[in-house]
Amino acid sequence: MQLRWDDLHLFLTVCEQGSLSAAARLLQLGQPTLSRRIGELEQSVGEPLFVRQSQGMRLTAAGQKLLPAAQRMAEWASAAAVAIDGDAHLPQGRVRIAAPPLVAYEVVAPLAAEIRRQYPAIRIEILAGVETLNLSRGEADLSLRIAAPSDSELLILDRICSHWRIYAAPEYAARLAPGTGIADLDWIGWAPPFDQLPPHRQLLQNITDFSAAVSADDINVQLATCLAGAGVMLLPEVLQQRARAQHLRQLVKLDVDLGPEQAAEMFLVCHRRQRELPKMQPVIAALQAEFAHMRGDAGSAA
Repeated sequence: MQLRWDDLHLFLTVCEQGSLSAAARLLQLGQPTLSRRIGELEQSVGEPLFVRQSQGMRLTAAGQKLLPAAQRMAEWASAAAVAIDGDAHLPQGRVRIAAPPLVAYEVVAPLAAEIRRQYPAIRIEILAGVETLNLSRGEADLSLRIAAPSDSELLILDRICSHWRIYAAPEYAARLAPGTGIADLDWIGWAPPFDQLPPHRQLLQNITDFSAAVSADDINVQLATCLAGAGVMLLPEVLQQRARAQHLRQLVKLDVDLGPEQAAEMFLVCHRRQRELPKMQPVIAALQAEFAHMRGDAGSAA
């Protein structure tokens, strides 16, 4: 079966826009023409790619299977166009970075500004969430995640390892009596359905009958609660010590024994097929430089 890039480009645009009408406007095609072209592509594939709904288009199982390949073709088509234009030294295109919310806020967002100043043709899309997006299905281009990937097609481009430490607002820390233990603290943690995420899992292991004094399903809400002096929370030491992390640096580290520790790790992950795309190089380099700075590597930016 031979599929033309022109047809896949139409398919991808409908996926991204969510409806035939929006895609037709972007492509400057008549909606009947676009509908006919999508129908012809579905005939070539031998299965429906979309379910037509009153509120737009939803991918079928066949459409979901085709989407990553169409996205890859779009990336390489963009890279080829740049090379032909003689502007291969000016990377361009969208780079989607998935990261846990606090890492997205404290690490990725400031870097996005720096990358954009140097490479204005690169568009950064930050996907903040606790779920691990699937790079093989094209849900993101780069991923900062807390667990190493098991897929052999995913590359670990960098990693950082730190310790969990207990942090609190200065006024909360000042109220603590000498000899305070971890079970005596007012803990701020994850609310269901995320109450098995690290570091919550470590607290369950180290504190008998652990229960959070305040819980939230958003890490930034947890941080705001901690800054307000309502209790303490566990954070990776290396993240709290970053020069950029102004909110985190308002917190103080408590000298309270945490008990048996688990490492706090973060991995920079990319799919093999994306690694060499021109638009990826400046973004990967910026993230690797940031990892080196967080580790305190010799020669990293101050």
